[in-house]
Amino acid sequence: MVSTEDFDYNLPEELIAQTPMIERAASRLLVMDHKTGALEDKVFYDIIDELNPGDAVVMNNTRVLPARLYGVKPDTGGHEEVLLLNNTHDDEWEVLMKPARRAKVGTEVVFGDGQLKAVVTKELDHGGRMIEFKYDGIFMQILEALGEMPLPPYIKEKLDDPEMYQTVYAKEPGSAAAPTAGFHWTEELLQKVQDKGIKLVYLTLHVGLGTFRPVSEANVEDHKMHSEFYRLTEEAAATLNEVKQNGGRIVATGTTSIRTLETIATKFDGELKADSGWTSIFIKPGYQWKAVDAFITNFHLPKSTLVMLVASFTGRENILNAYQHAVDERYRFFSFGDAMFVK
Repeated sequence: MVSTEDFDYNLPEELIAQTPMIERAASRLLVMDHKTGALEDKVFYDIIDELNPGDAVVMNNTRVLPARLYGVKPDTGGHEEVLLLNNTHDDEWEVLMKPARRAKVGTEVVFGDGQLKAVVTKELDHGGRMIEFKYDGIFMQILEALGEMPLPPYIKEKLDDPEMYQTVYAKEPGSAAAPTAGFHWTEELLQKVQDKGIKLVYLTLHVGLGTFRPVSEANVEDHKMHSEFYRLTEEAAATLNEVKQNGGRIVATGTTSIRTLETIATKFDGELKADSGWTSIFIKPGYQWKAVDAFITNFHLPKSTLVMLVASFTGRENILNAYQHAVDERYRFFSFGDAMFVK
């Protein structure tokens, strides 16, 4: 048995970053050699020195939806909070509702001045709901007008500029949370990376909330991952295969890029091909990595699947040692926090 407790660490609450860096690339960067566990304190601008001509940097271009809606049940006047997770089919969505116990099948909720309505169609095992929206006009425009950015619960501060909870390359709407390792990239720094002879490659994985939740089961093997939709284009796959063939590294930005690439490489016996679908891959110690050679990642919640993912690459002792170093050196943690480069 692999115990969830093995991936716990002590984090002082004041190290949880509440606001984004004004200058994205000015965040700190902890560089780790995954074979030796050696650590080096740098700044994210220095990432350019860690990348070699011929490498490929892979980024998730998903865009976070203003996925939190506040509505009223017309029959009782009761308030409901709805958090969009996955658009499963047409106007049908998997959501979390609060208070959930009052959201039975058939419950109707009205948002805004009534331009958007929803009906609960199914109760789900994990406590979520399936709902179907009814509206006139373009759904995404209505959502932009009525919805709020779904910041994680550990961020208590109000966000002045919602764009700070998007990457600079966010393009494909569909996520309930941001691929936060990408927050550190700026357009200027990406241009410098390109100028050095490094390929920039984009894929899409729409991030659900399940990824970030701490594991509640005592045995890691008992944890069930939520599914998330991913897409890799023909052009992106061709670029990545060319990089590999020429001896370059695939450097993933964030765990969402890792999960997409490793899902596809697992499906196609180590090859990267154009593909789309749903993944619930759980990368944990014992997993054999197939596509990614190095990666950028933030500092993750104790006992989360993301700490386990990183530990599968670095070894558990190395990652816990790195996290202790980050705590001692007062790094900033979680979504708006500092970054690691694991090579």
